Amino acid sequence: MSTLFAVVETSGNVGETIVFWVCAFVAVAGALGMVLSHRAVHSALFIAATMMALAVLYVALSAPFLGMAQVVVYTGAVMMLFLFVLMIVGVDSSDSLVETIKGQRLAAIVLGLAFAALLVAAVGSATYQVQGLDAANTVDGGNVQGLAHLIFGRYVLAFEVTSALLITAALGAMVLAHRERHTPRPSQREQSEARVRSGYPQNLPGPGVYARHNAVGTPALLPDGTPTDLSVPEPLRGVSAVVGVDHEDTARVIALAAGRAVGPADEETES
Repeated sequence: MSTLFAVVETSGNVGETIVFWVCAFVAVAGALGMVLSHRAVHSALFIAATMMALAVLYVALSAPFLGMAQVVVYTGAVMMLFLFVLMIVGVDSSDSLVETIKGQRLAAIVLGLAFAALLVAAVGSATYQVQGLDAANTVDGGNVQGLAHLIFGRYVLAFEVTSALLITAALGAMVLAHRERHTPRPSQREQSEARVRSGYPQNLPGPGVYARHNAVGTPALLPDGTPTDLSVPEPLRGVSAVVGVDHEDTARVIALAAGRAVGPADEETES
């Protein structure tokens, strides 16, 4: 960050100065929003905004490869994966209030303060060694060429070890998720006959407009307000991960489906 301050101060370009302050404001606002937000989905969106702002700052520092990697890898792949998982599984704000590991909040505070001290020390030491990337890029003919020279030269061992670690982790996840099939795969005819015998030949009910929560463990509500566990995936039902239905909320749905007006007390409860 100190390098960027030096570049902005010495460049004299009004456009670069405006880009810096706008991106800096977005990055800081996104970081604060991620910490202060009460919803996990909103926190993920705030992190994505912060990463996009950092990507623009990388490009402003004459580091286009890091900027594109920030957009493609972190914002486009990692954070969007987190966001999709949160939207599909559903995480309620009350879940974060349960401390599953004893002393984890105290440990998080201590580690956060230690990381902040380390970050301040690193920025302070870099303040007196400001060199811009223009001189470093001209040595090898460009930013990408300079990164390639360092990665496949001085840091080739660390790069290969990191690659092997990531490949091993991916293979381990595939092995753990793999399930051996001990019975032959049923044909389409057998599946159709089994659905007819089960008494539910039609499609299973989805959350629909009567759902009151975005978690997949919440059973769907039929048009008459009756909850049905058929909308919950079988693995969740097997581990008793079905979320209970609020009966007062269900009563309001039944009243709305019947065309009856909801009273002021119910409206205040909903708000």
